[in-house]
Amino acid sequence: MNMNPVSMKNSSNIENGQLYPNMIENPQLRWGFIRKVYSIIAIQVLITIGVSAFMFFSPPIKGFIRTWPGIGTIMAVFIFTLIISCTMTCWGRRHPWNYIMMFIFTAGMAFLIGCICAYKQGETVLVGAGLTAIVTVALTIYTFWAASRGKDFSFLAPFLMCALIILIAFAFLRMFFPFGGTMSVVYGCIGSLVFSGFIIYDTDNLIKRFSYDEYVAAAVTLYIDILNLYSCILGAMDAAD
Repeated sequence: MNMNPVSMKNSSNIENGQLYPNMIENPQLRWGFIRKVYSIIAIQVLITIGVSAFMFFSPPIKGFIRTWPGIGTIMAVFIFTLIISCTMTCWGRRHPWNYIMMFIFTAGMAFLIGCICAYKQGETVLVGAGLTAIVTVALTIYTFWAASRGKDFSFLAPFLMCALIILIAFAFLRMFFPFGGTMSVVYGCIGSLVFSGFIIYDTDNLIKRFSYDEYVAAAVTLYIDILNLYSCILGAMDAAD
């Protein structure tokens, strides 16, 4: 039986530990970088789960965030987290400041996700988390598989940016003109598709483009993608109830 030369070449790449065809850098160094990034993401996710669970099962906190001082606190944390994320672009490669800012950023995002979960039903929170985990793992495996076959997802960048701008614009409109249940489900589903695309795009960058000293930036980028996917799935499920 004759084998396709391209398939034979791809199989050889996989056997040699290469993540994609014609890989020039040392595969072991890139694999080590990837393991480091996913270790950081795992810690971030565990922190987020811990903070969210604490807030969800704490009646005083759930009551506080429904008050005007609580809403003000949420806005303050959101703005502070946004400032930290912007600062990380300048200090993201400076040890130990990159870890310090990443921890502060993670704590802020965990608080915000905890606030979202506090407004939802327990079943919705758990099912949303399960769906997010399944989708994230599936897309990650797919992207690694596709990269090993020579696929490149850099072309997604302009489409994802346009989609993100549209989502942000609609999010502002929702603050002043609340959508109905059907529109909220559609918004959540479209947002889930967009951030699924971001997971593929940023995983492809992790495999091919992030430099070895950008481990914090790579981890934070994928961490944000996962949280945004989770938020959109929760929004769609909540609106569908």
